Amino acid sequence: MASRRRKGAGANPKAVTPETVESPALILPKCPRPYAALDLGTNSCRMLIAQPQGNQFRVVDSFSRSVQLGAGLEHSGRLSRSSIYRTLQALRVCQQKLKRHDVKKMKLVATEACRRASNGREFMNRVRRETGLVLEIIRPQEEAQLAVVSCAPLVNAQTNQLLVVDIGGGSTELIWLDLTEVPGPERARAIMCMHGGFHCRNKGQPAAKVVDWISVPLGVATLRDQYHDVEDDSARFALMSWYFEENLAEFAPYKNIPSRDGFQIIGTSGTVTTVAASHLGLKRYDRSKVDGLTMTSDEIDTVIRSYLALGPEGRRRDPRIGLDRQALIMSGAAILQALLRCWPTDQLSVADRGLREGMLYAQMAADGVLDEG
Repeated sequence: MASRRRKGAGANPKAVTPETVESPALILPKCPRPYAALDLGTNSCRMLIAQPQGNQFRVVDSFSRSVQLGAGLEHSGRLSRSSIYRTLQALRVCQQKLKRHDVKKMKLVATEACRRASNGREFMNRVRRETGLVLEIIRPQEEAQLAVVSCAPLVNAQTNQLLVVDIGGGSTELIWLDLTEVPGPERARAIMCMHGGFHCRNKGQPAAKVVDWISVPLGVATLRDQYHDVEDDSARFALMSWYFEENLAEFAPYKNIPSRDGFQIIGTSGTVTTVAASHLGLKRYDRSKVDGLTMTSDEIDTVIRSYLALGPEGRRRDPRIGLDRQALIMSGAAILQALLRCWPTDQLSVADRGLREGMLYAQMAADGVLDEG
C-alpha cells in the first residue's frame, strides 16, 4: 500500500498552487493484486501466493507441510481423526497468510484423498466452519489439465509427442499430447490454453491434441500402503513397480508405442525433484538447479539403486531425501522406474511445479492480467 504523508509535512512555505504536485520519487507504484493457489493432497498441503509479472508471476509467499491426510485411508476408507487435526492446523496457517496479504482471488482445491474418503465432503464442511476456507474437491481431469498447464514452459520446440506425468500422494496423472500440428515456437502457448479444458484452443491457432489421459489411483502414499506388509525392501520395490505398470494397460499410448524421435517426458512431483537433487548431489535443495533439468534414464537408475543400497534406515538418515520424503521415496521411485521402462526415451525433464502453478496461470489468464507470449 502506498505511503501517506501527514498533512503539511515537508510543505513549501509558499502558497500551494493547483499545479503543485508531489515528487514522483515519493509515489510508490501500485502493486498487482495477489492471487493464491492451494493444493491439499493425500500427503501434503501446499500453497503459493503470487502477483502477475509479465507473462509469468512472482511468488510473494508460500507454504508447504506434510499433513498425511490420507494415512490409513486404504484400509478404513475414511480420513482419520489425527489426519484431520494435522490438516486443519496447516489450513489455519494458510488462512492467516491469505488474510495478511489481503488475497481476494484464490483457488483452493483438494484431490484424491478427499475424492475417495467416505467423509471427504464432511471434512470440507468442517474446514469451512473452522477456517473460513472454501475448498473444492476437483475431478481427476481438472487435476490433469492443471498439471499440463504448469509444465508448458518446459516443452521443447522440437517435441512432437509429449507425456506429462504428475505423481501425487494418492494418484498419478498421465497426459499424452500430440503437438505435430503446432509450430515449434507456439507449442508452449498452445498447451497453456488447456487451463479451460483439454479441447480449448487459441482462436485461429493450431491446437495441441490430447491423444489420451489417465488418472491411476496409485500415488506415493497409496502404493506404499498396498505393500506395507512386504518386509524385504528390494522385493517390495519390485512389486510396487510391477503393480503400477499393470494399471497402465488401458492407457492408449502404452499399447501403441510412438517413435522415439521428438518424444519428451516431463515429470512433476516430489519424487522427481528429490531424485534430481540426489543426482546433482545437492546438500541444500535449490529449485533453480532442479526445475528444467534433464536426466537420462541411466542417471535416474543410478540414484534409485543408491536408495535401495541404503535400505530403510539409511534412507531415513540421508539428508538428500529428507524426513518428510523418506517414507515415500521408494514407492515414487517404483512409479518412475515403471514409466521409463514403458516408453521409448532415455531422458526425463524435471518440473518443480504442479497444481499450484497451473491454478495461478489459469486464474491470471482468465482475468487477462498476463502479457501475451
